[in-house]
Amino acid sequence: MAQNKFRGLGIALITPFKGDGSIDFNALNQLVEYQIKGGADFLCIMGTTAETPTLSSKEKALLREHLVERVAGRVPILMGCGGNCTADVVHTLQETDLTGIDGILSVCPYYNKPSQEGLYQHFAAVSRACKVPVVLYNVPGRTGVNMTAETTLRLARDFDNIVAIKEASGNITQMDDIIKNKPANFDVISGDDGITFPLITLGAVGVISVIGNALPYEFSRMVRLAIKGEYGTSLTIHHKFTELFKLLFVDGNPAGVKAMLSEMGMIENVLRLPLVPTRLTTMKQISSIVRELGY
Repeated sequence: MAQNKFRGLGIALITPFKGDGSIDFNALNQLVEYQIKGGADFLCIMGTTAETPTLSSKEKALLREHLVERVAGRVPILMGCGGNCTADVVHTLQETDLTGIDGILSVCPYYNKPSQEGLYQHFAAVSRACKVPVVLYNVPGRTGVNMTAETTLRLARDFDNIVAIKEASGNITQMDDIIKNKPANFDVISGDDGITFPLITLGAVGVISVIGNALPYEFSRMVRLAIKGEYGTSLTIHHKFTELFKLLFVDGNPAGVKAMLSEMGMIENVLRLPLVPTRLTTMKQISSIVRELGY
């Protein structure tokens, strides 16, 4: 039976680009070291925050190979692998070299708006094709469809290699229902920085974080304290981030966190279309917070 290695602070790793739009592997190396030194428990690569839809197949392969080599087994790697054509996802899983990859994060099919039975059958096919553990990803704000607690629990019970769900539905009642009724070998991971603290108090085991790209030390401390049940100190740290949670997403993700990392001198503030950098007003607010934090 597969075990969930993805607990604590997971980083939804960005893809830094140079001014000419190419991948900045030097900046990426520095980010990886910064995350691991800062307390990241695992890295989530090639997800939404990595601007994966704008990467070519060749770039995805290079990125995967480079990150596996750089991380060198120091923390688990969760790799995004999803889509809205089940056959394509299955083919990718069967053909991709997953050496050094500890699990895959697979998003609900987007745009098609499948039924709950369609979602179940899609992830059943993904589970059967995958050689490593699977983490489901429910994010209806992006996909246009919500996977219900009932469907999530059905998948968790029917497939041993489906080990967790990244829940970003925003529906605390739904998440609590999953936590309450899940099998012992299945976990809930927060997919939203802003609700990570309350979700851990309900029984979630961690977060796949955007803000952690910039503030891994501070955010990992909050997560660890909450998991240990030291809610008072953890809540204090959570409240320090309240304004930043909003700022980092007001102009879309990863525009906010890339702006912050740029202000910290770690990357160039470059995104690939159709994404663009944050507005000047947002940038000024982020810059002010970076200075207050002492970076």
